[in-house]
Amino acid sequence: MVVAGDFKNGVTFDMGDGTAWQVVEFQHVKPGKGAAFVRTKIKNVITGGIVERTFNPTDKFENAYIERKDMQYSYNDGDLYYFMDMETFDMMPLNSDKLDENFKFVKEEMMVKIISYKGNVFGVEPPTFVELEVVKTDPGFAGNTATNTLKPATLETGAEIKVPLFINEGDVLKIDTRTGEYLSRA
Repeated sequence: MVVAGDFKNGVTFDMGDGTAWQVVEFQHVKPGKGAAFVRTKIKNVITGGIVERTFNPTDKFENAYIERKDMQYSYNDGDLYYFMDMETFDMMPLNSDKLDENFKFVKEEMMVKIISYKGNVFGVEPPTFVELEVVKTDPGFAGNTATNTLKPATLETGAEIKVPLFINEGDVLKIDTRTGEYLSRA
């Protein structure tokens, strides 16, 4: 059980509606007159929607345990993406609507985290940093180093990012999947 008076950022709880909520922001308010209350911004873990709510500090809620399981991305067939449990070797198909925008940096046989609540999968979390090869980019221009000019590059997964001018086709780059930005050459 978690009490509203003990809310901290990142705490997940179930408000009794079967949905997991995560505290994004909280503030304990003690007005001069009246009872104290907890003003919060909470995020629906499954849909990502953020709501502002106030709670009585004595309100009690069940803890919501979000399960993160390591699985290997195997392949996709149309809108279905298949992931293999490395312990049991079972294949789990997921629809493309469960995948975030940053899944475009995941290639076959890469380990990802499958995120679920009460057995319902609601997301796939790729590794924070990946190394991918550049398959298409324009050649750089010699001597154009005075500015931080960027050019588009297509990676082996089909994702397109902005890279510095000195990057060539065939280079392997380290990418931050949270922002989609180039970090360095691998």
